[in-house]
Amino acid sequence: MPTITLPDNSQREFDNAVTVMQVSESIGPGLAKATLGGMVNDKLVDASYLIENDSQLRIVTERDEEGLEIIRHSCAHLMAQAVKELYPEAQVTIGPVIEDGFYYDYAYEPGFTPEDLVKIEKKMGELAKADFEVTRTVKSRDEATKFFRNMGEEYKAQIIESIPTNEELSLYSQGDFTDLCRGPHVPSTGKIKAFKLMKLAGAYWRGDSDNEMLQRIYGTAWENKKSLKAYLHRLEEAEKRDHRKLAKKQGLFHFQEEAPGMVFWHPKGWTIYKVIEDYISSKMRQNGYQEINTPQVVDKSLWERSGHWDKFREDMFTTGSENREYAIKPMNCPCHIQVFNQGLKSYRDLPLRLAEFGSCHRNEASGTLHGLMRARNFTQDDAHIFCTEDQIQDEVSKFIDLLFAVYRDFGFEDVIIKLSTRPEKRVGSDEVWDKAEKSLELALENKEIEWDLQPGEGAFYGPKIEFSLKDCIGRVWQCGTIQVDFSMPERLDASYVSEDSSKQVPVMLHRAIVGSMERFIGILIENYAGAFPVWLSPVQAVVISITEKQSEYAKIIAENLKNQGFRAEVDLRNETVGLKIRDHAMQRVPYQIILGEREQSENTVAVRTRDGEDLGAMSLESLTQRLNEDIACLGRN
Repeated sequence: MPTITLPDNSQREFDNAVTVMQVSESIGPGLAKATLGGMVNDKLVDASYLIENDSQLRIVTERDEEGLEIIRHSCAHLMAQAVKELYPEAQVTIGPVIEDGFYYDYAYEPGFTPEDLVKIEKKMGELAKADFEVTRTVKSRDEATKFFRNMGEEYKAQIIESIPTNEELSLYSQGDFTDLCRGPHVPSTGKIKAFKLMKLAGAYWRGDSDNEMLQRIYGTAWENKKSLKAYLHRLEEAEKRDHRKLAKKQGLFHFQEEAPGMVFWHPKGWTIYKVIEDYISSKMRQNGYQEINTPQVVDKSLWERSGHWDKFREDMFTTGSENREYAIKPMNCPCHIQVFNQGLKSYRDLPLRLAEFGSCHRNEASGTLHGLMRARNFTQDDAHIFCTEDQIQDEVSKFIDLLFAVYRDFGFEDVIIKLSTRPEKRVGSDEVWDKAEKSLELALENKEIEWDLQPGEGAFYGPKIEFSLKDCIGRVWQCGTIQVDFSMPERLDASYVSEDSSKQVPVMLHRAIVGSMERFIGILIENYAGAFPVWLSPVQAVVISITEKQSEYAKIIAENLKNQGFRAEVDLRNETVGLKIRDHAMQRVPYQIILGEREQSENTVAVRTRDGEDLGAMSLESLTQRLNEDIACLGRN
């Protein structure tokens, strides 16, 4: 007689073992119709899962995050079923859920075409409409191997053979199709309502380039057609906002094969970079940070002592000189401890905040490089705070306030916060980790802000709080972080003299606000679609002459603006004024200053915004006042 406790703490008693769906049916037909699965004692299960003992249960529907995962997992199987019906000779291999969708790899010698995707998607619609019941069976390893080998599914048989012999395997069937899977899955194919196949790609069997090449079909699935439509719209918007395309149009930067994953900054792009750097430097000074600079190439012995050599050796670029092996630094923290170690430190010197725009290199795989978003050379707005244990709460609190203020200035109000705790592979004792994790949790609780837990996602040396931004089309970008580290300072011999004259090891807080400068600029480009706030725009105003007669007046106006600190250009080309206006509108210059005979004779300027609004004629003083007001608004204009 199991007793089922629901999320509202109400309880239901049953005479016999009961499935998740039966519990749902006992609550009401509407809920039963919406049920996709359940969370039984924090384990995600099928709706057909049998509950035999007293348990906690939360019914999972399409409104839940777990429900969307079930839908996507099931949609991968729906696609595989469609492929097998249309192309019986194709072999199915692996098909996991990924962010926003799923994929499945197939061994199919003729190869799929974009036209095939249309056929497969249509067949998927038919199979969903047929509303096949999805059933789960369990087989031993040997039984499952024989089952799939008899079906001609050699890849599935190989997968099973790599699984330990004592593990029972679950198989899911719908119609005439059966696949190996841990589940859970939807109760029937009719629950899969909104999906689209997105693209084809190549993939090596088991990710090994020595193995045969398979074909991968990517798809997306959502709880309803409205959500699917919204997602496809976001993709269209993201395509329009691609920072690499906009950078080419606006002349901001480029990449080339001679330096893969490393940026060639153009004048306008570098202007944006320096504006952001100067802004952050100013914020650091206001908040008690001292800026430093450390070497790019450091003997490997330092990385061995810090623990990075064992953890990140494959991601490091290395070089040698005079029989010594060096690493091009992939991060700044060990070098910052070397600065701290110079000279005797007292408790009176703490907290000591050291900041650096540290250029780092990481040997990322070429296939993962993605413009500014993932590069091999990047600069971090890095800082390390050396403090006592008693100072952790206050320092974390101050950092959170600073971070939110900076994000607001860049126009980001929606910030997602997550606490990442100890990973499986780590340095330091459990006692130290307990202390570090508790310190961050207390800091978040004291700020009274919402946050989620990410178990096992901390750095190898300490837990961390991650801060992610949500941009104007709903995408989430992880940028800021603060990490508590009790281990590395001790490994690298950092110490200070405490109030009782004893020698103590400082706590080190690793922190960054924007993270990678390059990636943050990429995020800004896409968030603003290249139309930066006035304070960030590489060119804030362009002075356009209508005819050659206004050339000298245009030069005087432009020079006046430059002398007042504005980033202004002058366009004296022998082109029509309409063409000039269109060109600079494409460049997303905030203000266009049009000068004709009337403006010259009246000593005024005619002003247009990049959105095409005609502000009419005004004095230069009125224009500069407007520019100053816009700049003062930072990201809020």
